[in-house]
Amino acid sequence: MKILVLNSGSSSVKYQMWDTGGKGRIAKGLISRIGLKEPLLEHSPEGGEKVTIEPQGVIDHTKAIELTLEAILHEDYGVLSDISEIEAVGHRVVHGGEEFSSSSYLDDQAVSAIKACVPLAPLHNPANLRGIEACMGKLPGVPQVGVFDTAFHQTMPKYAYLYGIPMGLYDKHKIRRYGFHGTSHFYVAHEAARFIDRPIRDLKIITAHLGNGASIAAVDGGVSVDTSMGFTPLEGLIMGTRCGDMDPYIPIFLQENENMTADEVNTLLNKKSGLIGLTGISSDMRDILIEGGRGNKIALLAMEMYGYRVRKYIGAYAAAMGGLDALVFTAGVGENSFKIREIATRNLEFLGVEIDPVKNHDTVSVLMDISTPKAKVRTLVVPTDEEFVIASETERIVEERRHK
Repeated sequence: MKILVLNSGSSSVKYQMWDTGGKGRIAKGLISRIGLKEPLLEHSPEGGEKVTIEPQGVIDHTKAIELTLEAILHEDYGVLSDISEIEAVGHRVVHGGEEFSSSSYLDDQAVSAIKACVPLAPLHNPANLRGIEACMGKLPGVPQVGVFDTAFHQTMPKYAYLYGIPMGLYDKHKIRRYGFHGTSHFYVAHEAARFIDRPIRDLKIITAHLGNGASIAAVDGGVSVDTSMGFTPLEGLIMGTRCGDMDPYIPIFLQENENMTADEVNTLLNKKSGLIGLTGISSDMRDILIEGGRGNKIALLAMEMYGYRVRKYIGAYAAAMGGLDALVFTAGVGENSFKIREIATRNLEFLGVEIDPVKNHDTVSVLMDISTPKAKVRTLVVPTDEEFVIASETERIVEERRHK
């Protein structure tokens, strides 16, 4: 099945074209600066050279989808000969609330349910919806499927996802832990089980998705039982620009003592904290690691803080599951930074986690076991592939509808 995979952001659209019949991904691209001056399209056919296009004028999501289709169909660098070859479209949707516990066919009812989740993800869901609506307009009759970042975590037990606030607030506003990065946690957990050749139903796995946004999940028997991100992606680990866990009174203190507005506090905690706030250097861990290598004390402190927070969650989730069989590192930092993996696994021998320093140092975005031979817990680096999950889920949903 030939499937267009879309990730629509507020000012960008990432796309991939998949052929699930055996060829896999056949093209990928990014349209940036939507709604701004000087938009840019970067298109790369699989195995071919990247093509850069500069559309004229300010573009919206509808125009971005139009440009995506033009690139995919282009006679020189396109990968399809006719638009009718697109059999389905899979959309990444950030927040599905409690409405979506799995991927879903996008009809009018589903789109309305996604709109109802906008208050839970005001920065993400509106952009996802613009991409969905633009695609429905440009590809009428083509099945559309939503794959939700939150869906994988809907298996969490109530005692894990509720907060210690009046139950009426949950009943009224659905304030609870939702978790994110679900497609990534799902993919790498299953890849880990396949790699160590054991049924996932028999495994207790901790998956650490460490990128500019970062989260950890406890995956017991193939289902998520807890995860570090909460009501929003702000909770949990220290990230590129997000603060992660902290005393919830701090925002109130800042409003009372720094005369900050709610919007200013929101901006501070979501966009000016984390690595950039701690160091003043960068939100990119690669820059922090370079400065740390030069002996920059604040960079070294930020690295220790980042890794320590990960290590705490590993211990907590091993306790939550009553054991641990595999620990997985993935995403930009998790796949590429041997130093962060080293800090995050330090002194975890009591859990059975022991990594080989040579294997750990030599591993960059390659599926690999970095454990020592005697380690009771397998520590793996597993490159994530969220677009593959979206394509696979889209194919599954479409095939199920065809055979009903």
